[in-house]
Amino acid sequence: QVQLAESGGGSVRTGESLTLSCSASGRLSPLNAMGWHRQAPGKAREVVASISSGGPTIYGDSVKGRFTISGDLAKNMVYLQMNDLEPEATAVYYCAAKTGDGTLWSKENFNTWGQGTQVTVSS
Repeated sequence: QVQLAESGGGSVRTGESLTLSCSASGRLSPLNAMGWHRQAPGKAREVVASISSGGPTIYGDSVKGRFTISGDLAKNMVYLQMNDLEPEATAVYYCAAKTGDGTLWSKENFNTWGQGTQVTVSS
């Protein structure tokens, strides 16, 4: 059984930064991607950023230029550096891992999820 553990969430003010971390443990198949998704109250879960084992990354339009994903999939670790945070970034952030095929843009292709970590940005 695979488990993902997130850390680094918290409460900050507009313009401040946070770094989220996620580690995977358990009986893992080789991961071909890890990523971050978020869900704000009353909204659908959305892609924030993902990184593939070969290095390519994707970012949601609302975070491009301010968030940076990095990680070492061989060590089952992924990070999300979030700069210049805005209140619209307030959400529960979920780490996700993918072992199969399929686009990074579809959350259905991620087969393991963490419990989530709350990020709150106040003005």
